[in-house]
Amino acid sequence: MAGIMMSAFFFLSLSLLGQTLTPENQVISLRHIIEQTNDATQREAALTLMAEAGTYQALTFAASLLADGQKQVAKAAAHTIQRILTTHPEYNGKESREMLNRAVPLLEKSQRKQAKAWLAAANKDEEGFVCLFNGKNLDGWKGLVKNPIARSKMSKEELSKAQEKADELMRRDWIVEDGALVYIGNGWDNICTKKDYADFELLVDWKLDPDGNEPDAGVYLRGAPQVQIWDIRRTNVGAQVGSGGLYNNQKNPSTPTTVEDNKLGEWNTFRIIMKGDKVTVWLNGVKVVDNIVLENYWDRNLPIPPCDQIEMQAHGCRCYFRNIYIKEL
Repeated sequence: MAGIMMSAFFFLSLSLLGQTLTPENQVISLRHIIEQTNDATQREAALTLMAEAGTYQALTFAASLLADGQKQVAKAAAHTIQRILTTHPEYNGKESREMLNRAVPLLEKSQRKQAKAWLAAANKDEEGFVCLFNGKNLDGWKGLVKNPIARSKMSKEELSKAQEKADELMRRDWIVEDGALVYIGNGWDNICTKKDYADFELLVDWKLDPDGNEPDAGVYLRGAPQVQIWDIRRTNVGAQVGSGGLYNNQKNPSTPTTVEDNKLGEWNTFRIIMKGDKVTVWLNGVKVVDNIVLENYWDRNLPIPPCDQIEMQAHGCRCYFRNIYIKEL
């Protein structure tokens, strides 16, 4: 009887998720459920709701379960991938096509037919979203050397030597833990993409350590600070305005339009679009910055660099990043 009551409570909780949360927050909650239970029926139900939420993070998480030891769950994951891609053609890309190809053998006959039709119609030249962090190691990342202006003035030899030292610091202060990119240092430190980017759409999940000293982090765009991340309880520094704002702006708006942070210690999701010098930010599915100029912090008389690296910033306490994907525009 207790098991039946628990299942009833579980499915009632699932039914309420879609009524109270944005799709982005639904996926965060559903992923947590799936990771916390071994009940195949519950995991299958959560994946079904992930398909309805339809975010790119739901797609990639479902793909991670295609080889799950519970066959019921693996099949549900395959169906989730097929449903999301059918509903969201804008997710077409090399990695999405690979996910669906892996899912096809697990699909029922009718679903398999739809998946193959989608693959046949998809533009094979579209790169789509690319994974920046593989959840296993620091491949594709490097340490921070000064700032874009200072780096541009360094000789090739100077930059190479400085990069070696920066990479050593990066490997000391950043680790991979339970599939997340984690800052464990004590000071200010950024981890940077090896590749530079011009216009892009960036997806990244983040959370701050609730036991940290003044939790504070951010995302640098083209080497410039920053899309702000912080503990909104820190009213002494103005953090009550919420995360997601362009913190270092002076002439243009620097604060988000609304507070959408989840509870400290819980995961959050950014969707960031940068075109030219303008930035739009969604936090947990809600637009909090709308096409605002990102100013050049390093020289306010200059525009933002047209192309440069992306950086995950942390200072003072542990912070966590996962699900980092980018689509060049």
